[in-house]
Amino acid sequence: MNIGLLGYGGWGKIHAASIAALKTHRLTAIACRTEESADQARKDHPEASVTTDMDSVIRMPELDAIDIVLPTSLHVPAAVKALEAGKHVLLEKPMAGSLSECDRLIAAEKAAMRKGGGILSLVHEMRSSAQWSSIKDLVSDGKIGALRYAMLNLFRFPYRGGSGGWRYKPEAVGSWVLEEPIHFIDLLLWYFESHGNPVAVTAWAAFSAEGMTRDFSAVFEFPGGAYGVISQTLSGFEHHQVVEVAGESGAVRSLWSGAMDRTDKPVFSVTAQTKGETAPKNIPIEGPSGELFEIREYLNAAFNAMTEGRALYPADKERELVRLCLEAERSARLGLRIEL
Repeated sequence: MNIGLLGYGGWGKIHAASIAALKTHRLTAIACRTEESADQARKDHPEASVTTDMDSVIRMPELDAIDIVLPTSLHVPAAVKALEAGKHVLLEKPMAGSLSECDRLIAAEKAAMRKGGGILSLVHEMRSSAQWSSIKDLVSDGKIGALRYAMLNLFRFPYRGGSGGWRYKPEAVGSWVLEEPIHFIDLLLWYFESHGNPVAVTAWAAFSAEGMTRDFSAVFEFPGGAYGVISQTLSGFEHHQVVEVAGESGAVRSLWSGAMDRTDKPVFSVTAQTKGETAPKNIPIEGPSGELFEIREYLNAAFNAMTEGRALYPADKERELVRLCLEAERSARLGLRIEL
């Protein structure tokens, strides 16, 4: 497929490099928000048409799909235009900052599909990770028994501001729970898939000067008494992630550490004590681990899925994920356990 990219900030550049490296899909056009970033994009990707006119890229007849890597507040307007133009849309998480905006986008996708138009899919690259999917494999294969508990923790440096400081503007970013904890809540739902949807959430937070969740913890309760803990602090340094999952007959613990989230030299491991074993063992992971590597695999899989007429991560699934994130933040702000 021919791909048009909207956005050339920090993650936009990573998307561009990832698409350019794919064998069966092509980076055909890039729309930048500033002339400065457009000049950089032309140097980085002379094979692509580069402009600051996003609408003109959306209208390009030779494009099959639009990859949107913009601030959250711009997701829905850009995606709706792309769908109306008959393009497939790959959209960075979150789909939107509110459920009403999610519904607007889902309606636009349904209208486009009735006309034989595009598919809307979301980006959740951690599902492409050999490291994090190895935990899912252990769970799915019954190696640790029925899940009872999980803890996903991230200790990291404060968020970057993004272009124009948008990540620190509530009207642009919407919610910091939708920035990074959304990934870990998605992993939790993936691991606990056989349990069904969570039934309640209780959360706590310390808020930044902008009113955002600087430090955040949430406990999601699942049917049958199982539960998972999501915890993140933006008051730390570097980027250190821990995932622990325990079942009735085994457990797994995984670590990922780097100087930053985009490092190409992380330290990572997966250790498990599975059913019938008396000691833990290291689980070998093929290849590198980290979002910098996983995004390429995910984009390739997402574009391949579009050629097959399906969404790798459908919009209705993303809407439910956004709802859980927003309910967790509401719990923290109100100091209440919220039934889901």
